[in-house]
Amino acid sequence: MKTIPSYFTVKQRGEHEIVIQKSRFIAHLARAETEEEAQNFIQEIKKQHWNATHNCSAYLIGEQDQIQKANDDGEPSGTAGVPMLEVLKKRELKDTVVVVTRYFGGIKLGAGGLIRAYGGATSEGLNAVGVVERKRTTIMHIKADYTWLGKLENELRGSIYPLKEIHYADAVILDVYVQDADIPVFTDWITDMTNAQVDISEGEKIYLETDIPPR
Repeated sequence: MKTIPSYFTVKQRGEHEIVIQKSRFIAHLARAETEEEAQNFIQEIKKQHWNATHNCSAYLIGEQDQIQKANDDGEPSGTAGVPMLEVLKKRELKDTVVVVTRYFGGIKLGAGGLIRAYGGATSEGLNAVGVVERKRTTIMHIKADYTWLGKLENELRGSIYPLKEIHYADAVILDVYVQDADIPVFTDWITDMTNAQVDISEGEKIYLETDIPPR
């Protein structure tokens, strides 16, 4: 489990293809929390596209981006893997691996053209697959008498705190996502709202994901 309050990563595993000067560039993206996961993904794509001209790769792993690797896979040095890695850095992504598969179309692009092509394929791939912000949150449990349910639910749905679910038992329990830094304020707010007539407790800590618009 990470300890940083929030970070960006790729939303899901996916791929996106662009064509430049008759060459096909297919960006494959996935999450990877370890170098082993990243290497396994790269090898999987290489097996899938064994007949491609190149399968260039890059990945960023760790809370402080401790692991950074780029591989040109036969393209001129610095024209593929590094531009791909730079896109991941520019987008401030973590735990992300990208492989760009190239099927050569017969027209040479030159060093500058390759840098733009591999960087562009990575950037467009990210926009197509999606990026999320993962915020560290605690699931707060509010246990209350049913007479408070209407007010609590209405107030929560109009607040910044996402309501996860409601459990109906002898008492009603509302599960709410609260960022760690907001727990004291949230607790005070609920206590004041209900005249201290509810029980508030902390549950498990998880990362809540929200979509980030393409850029």
